[in-house]
Amino acid sequence: MNTLQKIEQANMKKLAEGKRLDSFSQGDTVRVNVRIIEGDSERIQAFEGVCIAIKNAGQRSAFTVRKISHGEGVERVFPLYSPRVDSVELVRKGTVRRAKLYYLRGLTGKAARIVEKKEAVVAEPKAGASEA
Repeated sequence: MNTLQKIEQANMKKLAEGKRLDSFSQGDTVRVNVRIIEGDSERIQAFEGVCIAIKNAGQRSAFTVRKISHGEGVERVFPLYSPRVDSVELVRKGTVRRAKLYYLRGLTGKAARIVEKKEAVVAEPKAGASEA
């Protein structure tokens, strides 16, 4: 690791401390809490939707979240290590087979849904079954 990467790692660690950044991937539904400054007051605003893209670029990492608001699609790109992003909470996991879900832009209604990921359950052997 060169010097520039070490500095970037230190900056990323400093920017991420004190924040809740859940591990998420494309297809997951996330709630992003953003600090909004209006004049002298500051408030937290939540933006909840499906993560359709993730850009992994160190300190410049960003992710795109899409939601439907009043029948209109709204997308927002959030820098992961921005001081304006207060927290990123995972709401539900989704199963997808693509890295970028831009095809969701052309879909509406039930077609735009993403299947929820089922957790793997280990089946236990039945009682009375003999091991051979």
